[in-house]
Amino acid sequence: MSILLREIGMIRVAAVSPSLQVADVAFNLAAIEEATLQAADQGAQLVVFPELSMTGYSCGDLFYQQSLLEQVREGLSTLTTLSEQTGMILIVGAPVRQSGRLFNAAVVMSHGRICGVVPKTYLPNTQEFYEERWFSSALDLVDDQLAWLEEAPPFGTDLLFDIDGMPDCLFGVEICEDAWVASPPSGAMAAAGATLLINLSASPEILGKCEYRRALVQAQSARCLAAYIYASAGPGESSTDLVFSGHSLIAEYGQILDETERFQFASQIAIADIDIQRLVHERLRNNSFAACHAEQDFLLVPVEVTVRDADKLLRPMTRTPFVPLGVAERQARCEEIFAIQTTGLMKRLMHTGSRKTVVGISGGLDSTLALLVTVRAFDRLGRSRDDILAITMPGFGTTDRTRGNAEALADELGVSLRTISIDAAVHQHFADIGQDPGTHDVTYENSQARERTQILMDLANQVGGLVIGTGDLSELALGLATYNGDHMSMYGVNASIPKTLVRYLIEWCAEAEFSGRAAEVLRDICATPVSPELLPPDESGEISQKTEDHVGPYELHDFFLFHVVRNQFAPRKILVMAARVFAEDYSHDEILKWLRVFYSRFFSQQFKRSCLPDGPKVGTVSLSPRGDWRMPSDASAALWLADLEQAAAGKRKKGS
Repeated sequence: MSILLREIGMIRVAAVSPSLQVADVAFNLAAIEEATLQAADQGAQLVVFPELSMTGYSCGDLFYQQSLLEQVREGLSTLTTLSEQTGMILIVGAPVRQSGRLFNAAVVMSHGRICGVVPKTYLPNTQEFYEERWFSSALDLVDDQLAWLEEAPPFGTDLLFDIDGMPDCLFGVEICEDAWVASPPSGAMAAAGATLLINLSASPEILGKCEYRRALVQAQSARCLAAYIYASAGPGESSTDLVFSGHSLIAEYGQILDETERFQFASQIAIADIDIQRLVHERLRNNSFAACHAEQDFLLVPVEVTVRDADKLLRPMTRTPFVPLGVAERQARCEEIFAIQTTGLMKRLMHTGSRKTVVGISGGLDSTLALLVTVRAFDRLGRSRDDILAITMPGFGTTDRTRGNAEALADELGVSLRTISIDAAVHQHFADIGQDPGTHDVTYENSQARERTQILMDLANQVGGLVIGTGDLSELALGLATYNGDHMSMYGVNASIPKTLVRYLIEWCAEAEFSGRAAEVLRDICATPVSPELLPPDESGEISQKTEDHVGPYELHDFFLFHVVRNQFAPRKILVMAARVFAEDYSHDEILKWLRVFYSRFFSQQFKRSCLPDGPKVGTVSLSPRGDWRMPSDASAALWLADLEQAAAGKRKKGS
């Protein structure tokens, strides 16, 4: 199913390094036209070409030639017509005359007209560069229009182009060296509202410059909370003293979305979908950005672009936003998270003077990670592992596998293990409150969870220690914790770690932090289904209560959680994205079903998050009521669920 990019706040942009011949305007024009049509076939709406791409950057004194400049003018007319035929915004580099001066400029075309022209401000004039020989700086402007063009478009560095029909989609243009100075013009453009920053460049290649260029583009897009589209000249430029590689890049908020292959004589196109809504959200939540003010006024220039639909999104999209796909990056991430967790716990132990800790272990993922963090914290503090009390509390749903793993792990780690059955205590409680033990309802389940928490808290009082919380971020989002049961602790080390990441952390621990039999047990724990084990096992003694059968797959909920809390996306946009990244495993209706569950539970269970114990933040998503997430416990989910229903109705209408 295709989608309108505009409906989800995206625009498709391209940065082109075209085939080129120095001073051959006809050849270059044909290459630009061909690349434009190729980009159009890929659904691009805005296409950027390099600095002086109409002539070539390396023309030297040929820039003075009347014939060359006249051909450029004719070529711009041809491209203006092309912009109307394709419905695209074209931004092309060309030498432009004005008031007896020659400028290195970017020409912006849309729907059959030249909308504006932006001259270069900073002209490099050292070592291999000597632009001041031919060009004047934008600082030397004497007229803010190009009167020799029929439209007399605005001419200057104070232009921001406002794309019609796309709220907050404004772009500003700078040229090559402008981006390499201490205070690039694009910074002021971003402060004035530009979400797309365009750079037309001719950057020659020398050792190490590729990585420096990439870092510069990434950094400027991150600093400005913007997208940065950088189109650079290719190897068709003169090789008299320099080689140009055609390294074009598209970055969004510090992430490279696409880049061209270097040193290719044929035209190369980088293309990506820019998420304008995401950028706007990043700015809204960043009060430092709001405090920045542009030191100049800008003229808003309206431009038009044809609405496009797309069968797929051209941007990196992962089904596990909390978990890096690359093994090396994932291992580095796990190491850092584990260090943050252990350091947070160490500080709390040092501050409270607690010599002992109490950890309830079940043989499941969360309690295992909490125990591993506690062990490493004690090791770093130089304390005996004997002072870690690992408590296993078998109940009505405990299986031999989980209990065996819990006990084996405690033994291998050398912590103090106690086994305390909760059966008798819970049965007595049932008798006290008149609960039928044969009725496996919420009271049946929660009584077990609260009994376990009471045991842990009372043991902590006995030994003068801290109860270490085991609950994770995914459970907090969905409210999968018994209020005043496993919901409560004295320090929650897993509080900002989602379920999809917990498993990887334990696997990393098995590889990097622990070995031998302990590592074997950790791997089996990772292979065990997620369950609270509050209902009796099945006839074969296996886990009968699988959390994901009841509440939905954690990989879906973690995807929802990231985009709801981190990106603040609307439900219909999250539905569209999830339907694409999970298409091979879940139907559209399944995703819709579990997204409804997510919103319903996320809103209704806020009261549990409003009184969470302390715990370390490890990533950009946290639900701490003291830090990242302040939400009324009685907020209504009606608006979000209605948006989902409208999206579902639209899907049914299209499919009917």
